[in-house]
Amino acid sequence: MKIAIVEDDINMRKSLEIAMSDYKEFEIITFKNAVDALKKLDESFDLIITDINMPKMDGIEFIKELNGRYEVIIMTGNATLSRAIESIQLGVKDFLLKPFDIDTLIEAIQREAKVQKVKKSVQEDSSTEDFLGSSPALEKVLSMAKKAAKTDASVLLLGESGVGKEVFASYIHKNSPRAQKPFVAINMAALPENLIESELFGFEKGAFTDATEAKAGQFELANGGTLFLDEIAEMPYGVQAKLLRALQEKEIRRLGSSKSIKVDIRVIAATNADLTCKIANKEFREDLYYRLNTIPLHIPPLRERKEEILPIAQAICVTHSKKYGFETKHFSKEAEQELQEYQWPGNIRELISVVERAVILSENNEIQKEDLFLEVKKIK
Repeated sequence: MKIAIVEDDINMRKSLEIAMSDYKEFEIITFKNAVDALKKLDESFDLIITDINMPKMDGIEFIKELNGRYEVIIMTGNATLSRAIESIQLGVKDFLLKPFDIDTLIEAIQREAKVQKVKKSVQEDSSTEDFLGSSPALEKVLSMAKKAAKTDASVLLLGESGVGKEVFASYIHKNSPRAQKPFVAINMAALPENLIESELFGFEKGAFTDATEAKAGQFELANGGTLFLDEIAEMPYGVQAKLLRALQEKEIRRLGSSKSIKVDIRVIAATNADLTCKIANKEFREDLYYRLNTIPLHIPPLRERKEEILPIAQAICVTHSKKYGFETKHFSKEAEQELQEYQWPGNIRELISVVERAVILSENNEIQKEDLFLEVKKIK
């Protein structure tokens, strides 16, 4: 398990690093502030442990910047109720008060490791269709997705953050002739700008200072299957030209190599940004846009699919009740009404977080309105 510790106090940082070195199952990387951490965090990290009060960027702002990409444990010596509530709303699972002994932290990490293991098994055992919903608005998009899946045409998934664009990409892959080949997903926003090119196309030994051995890029790993490029609008302008060439020529070249490698992949891209505005501002290539936009699919936000909210919420409730060893929980009438009236700016991703938290915090098998913490969000 790869863990990032973000702590500005050098003594605390070193103490944690030394204490946790005894646990060989953990790979620990430390950062002295959140700004440095954001530059280095990539998809290989499983967990973030962060202080709240730090220079340059505090822990709450840091968690907002992470945008749900990682599970987070907060440690702080200056806890307030408002900060605790805000961190819970952002999806933080554990809130540790300094000083704490190392066993307390290890227990929190091990709990999270178990949760991640269960989540992975649930994702592997679940059908993608279970998470898509069945409203008329979504059925239309699903119908187009099924037609697209039978071809190798590029698909551009459009919609707000959290609507389930990666779920749709996986659905298209699983219903395509490439279903038995790899499905490789990469999030442009999660990668430091200077690593995107090497992550996509790979590199040879000696291509740059830290390239101590050759590494295949995501294009090679997806060969024969589907490459999902999430948050495509975040791709640096210079790399866009190389992506376009790879799609047109169906070949890539590793950094530091003069040899071209043929690749056979189907590309699905996704964004919550307005790419036409990006094109007008010279932030996104128009030729790449047309290459990716063969079949555009607009996924409607959850607030336009009200009839899906309760069925999806209950399915999430059942899953997480099992995961945490509870009897299957259900929602009170007041909680159901609250779920349906809320606007869900974070869409499905937010719904999952809210229901998981409610399953954990509710005192009995009936989840009450207060367990959802949605009133606090409405006030904001």
